[in-house]
Amino acid sequence: MTTQTPTALPLAGRSALITGAARRVGARIASALHAAGASVTIHYHRSKGEADALAASLNAARPGSAQTVQADLLETAKLAGLVEATTRTFGRLDILVNNASTFYPTPIGEITEAHWNDLLGSNLKAPLFLSQAAYAALKLSNGLIINIVDIHGMRPLRRYQVYGVAKAGLIMLTKSLARELGPHVRVNGIAPGPVMWPEDGGDDAALQHKIIDRTLLKRPGSADDIARTAVFFATEAPYITGQIIAVDGGRSVGW
Repeated sequence: MTTQTPTALPLAGRSALITGAARRVGARIASALHAAGASVTIHYHRSKGEADALAASLNAARPGSAQTVQADLLETAKLAGLVEATTRTFGRLDILVNNASTFYPTPIGEITEAHWNDLLGSNLKAPLFLSQAAYAALKLSNGLIINIVDIHGMRPLRRYQVYGVAKAGLIMLTKSLARELGPHVRVNGIAPGPVMWPEDGGDDAALQHKIIDRTLLKRPGSADDIARTAVFFATEAPYITGQIIAVDGGRSVGW
């Protein structure tokens, strides 16, 4: 009987563009896709130092396999430049990860139009227009779009009305794009639960304990759990599109 040896680097020869990839979840996704063999474009807005450091570490492991690109994703006219930077350097685009996000509370009575434009812009408008800009390149490679959504796009989070609306829209965008861009491009979403606490207000130990206790696994996840799911979509799921996977320890089941 002949056995087949799994490919050591299943994404060798492929390239990925990850938004908001200088730090936190985005950086782990970029690192995981790179470890699977992909060349990566690390998008950042203001975190230049961290983006450059990540690219340097990835290039030390595999020369010429990572680059950084700066952009304000709310400037939609510049989004095509992210795609062009990727195809110019790596010759193709196979995976787009819409990870960049803005997250903060907007209690009723305090919501402004600026809040709406910012939260809908980063969480919904930018993924739509960047996906549109990337479609031609992704079609050539039979590529993949991964949107980082949120379990609170399906279940509301108190005081985060505008953020929840934006992520709910991104969930629908994921399904709509899967329908529009198939059969050439797959589109899926990952909905994190308690995998990384917000940097503002994330030190509330009592609230963290309450959230973790409401998961079925009774423990927090990690950014690596999200990154592994992204690699799964990119390497092991060629017949999955239009789907949202909740990586939340069962939080959305035991709400």
